[in-house]
Amino acid sequence: MISIEDVTVAYGGFVLLDSINFHVSETDKIGLVGKNGAGKSTILKLICGIQNPTKGHIDCPNDVTIGYLPQIMEHGRGRTVLDEAMSVFSEKDEIEKELAEVTKQLEDRTDYESDSYLKLIERLSVLNDSLQIRLGEQPEVRARKTLLGLGFKDEDLSRLTETFSQGWNMRIELAKILLRSPQVLLLDEPTNHLDIESIEWLEDYLRSCKCSLLLVSHDRRFLDRVTNRTVEIMLGRVHDYKVPYSKYLELRAERIAQQTAAFENQQKMIQKTEEFIAAFRYKPTKSNQVQSRIKALEKLDRIEIDETDSAKLTVKFPPAPRSGDVVFKCSDLTVGYPQKIVFTGADVEIKRGEKVAFIGRNGEGKTTMMRVIAGELDPKSGDATVGHNVHMGYFAQNQEDVLDKNETVFSTLDRIAVGDIRTKLRDLLGQFLFRGEDIDKRVSVLSGGERARLGMAKLMLQSHNLLALDEPTNHMDVKSKDILKQALAAYDGTVIVVSHDRDFLEGLVDKMYEFRDGKVKEHLGTVSDFLNARKIETLSELERKFAPVVSSAETARQEDKRKAEEARRANIKEDRKKKNRISFLEKEIEKLEAKMAEIENVLSAPGPDDDIMELTRQYLEFKRDLDAKTEEWGELID
Repeated sequence: MISIEDVTVAYGGFVLLDSINFHVSETDKIGLVGKNGAGKSTILKLICGIQNPTKGHIDCPNDVTIGYLPQIMEHGRGRTVLDEAMSVFSEKDEIEKELAEVTKQLEDRTDYESDSYLKLIERLSVLNDSLQIRLGEQPEVRARKTLLGLGFKDEDLSRLTETFSQGWNMRIELAKILLRSPQVLLLDEPTNHLDIESIEWLEDYLRSCKCSLLLVSHDRRFLDRVTNRTVEIMLGRVHDYKVPYSKYLELRAERIAQQTAAFENQQKMIQKTEEFIAAFRYKPTKSNQVQSRIKALEKLDRIEIDETDSAKLTVKFPPAPRSGDVVFKCSDLTVGYPQKIVFTGADVEIKRGEKVAFIGRNGEGKTTMMRVIAGELDPKSGDATVGHNVHMGYFAQNQEDVLDKNETVFSTLDRIAVGDIRTKLRDLLGQFLFRGEDIDKRVSVLSGGERARLGMAKLMLQSHNLLALDEPTNHMDVKSKDILKQALAAYDGTVIVVSHDRDFLEGLVDKMYEFRDGKVKEHLGTVSDFLNARKIETLSELERKFAPVVSSAETARQEDKRKAEEARRANIKEDRKKKNRISFLEKEIEKLEAKMAEIENVLSAPGPDDDIMELTRQYLEFKRDLDAKTEEWGELID
């Protein structure tokens, strides 16, 4: 379906992708994996035409529909959530118009076996499928189901989109893409802002949908459940594995181990051969053997071990100036927006040197509290006080809104750096894996992970004694998460972090504030203590909304309804194929009968140049073909 052929992407002298090749078929569900900045998001942009390769080309049929969810996107405004989702159904009129055009072309043509005719038949089938999907269920019903599956509540659907956070607007855009039912889905970190139920709903959707999928995600469990193939991008090259993520890790380790063993054995052989040549090069009695070994070494196919990217972060936060004993305190705090009160009666106290986590479901107020601490949002009532001599470094969740897209990596820091640190900006950027020509990249071309690293580097320009980090690991790979965790654990200031990542928080924080049902509750102890008390295994399970138990009879009824709908769609498709085949056979039968009639006319009064034996052979061949097609036609008509 889609072919990436000898594609190179370079920025100045920096080569991001180096002559890569791979093919995406109709049944592929591919996980794109690699370190932040390896080129995963770039590949998605290349496929959907947002970005052009420096060299090479991408073959994608013009009639293939693509749905692309980027990490960073523009959101619709001025409409309700439901109206924004339903805006995609305006495409139905365009489908019906193209369907009429294709049908007219088929009616006017007689080249039934030509490639172009068959392509029109295929396009007719695709259009009919798209139209049936849109007609199979009322648009509003489909839109509601999809939005509810992605975590919205019924009362949310009538709210304006601009009253929701960026994460919730991402869900609206994802709903719009899924409602279009594209043939190819390109999803870049779709689970970053989803709760556990929404992730499970999306997993089920992606497993069952009849579409190609290219997925970028750091969620190993999600990759394993959704994909059947893994394409690794490393140091500009791709390695293709026809297995899900966990199996890919095993096969990759085996491949490197085998390469290493073969390389070491070959090196031993080369060393012994070179020692023999050196020892006997000038002995006449050994000259033939020496020359034979020299030629063998020249022809030897040298084994190479695939390069691995061993670069890693080296984060170390500057020493924290001393602050007052109490860093932040609020009492009986009520916070919200014009459309909604988020939480009420909150009592929070964070002391110097504490490492505290804000946990809870999306939309319960964690980021809202961070904005209060940062002075970006005033409370509705109650008291909120930042302590004496507190210098706060704030890492916002939406780094794409904080960073200037027109700046380069280097100028982003250079513009705000003061003092001696200006002479060390290149070293600082190197700690965050921006090396060489990387520092000249514009922010607009950085991946989500690279933007997160650049935002973290900005925190290092000044000595803060309070780090407030809102989902700092959203776009980070596992190694980067571990190194950031170690740096925060060694930091001598105060840390407040919003995160759903149990592994990241375990051993880092010893106090949590849970945001739940409009209230804020303090929990002392480790993450494990909290999870054990709540009888859950992961922080993501806080997102689960406990739905009413559905009876087995109702479950069976819903399953029967689903199967009946699938059968109905399959019957429609089968009927359409049957009608097309009957029409084709009737035209073929008519042509064969005409050819046989011509031969009969010649045989009834053959001329001197007519080859009666050859004509008889042709007639019998046409007769056999006619009988077979007539029999098939009769079976289809019955």
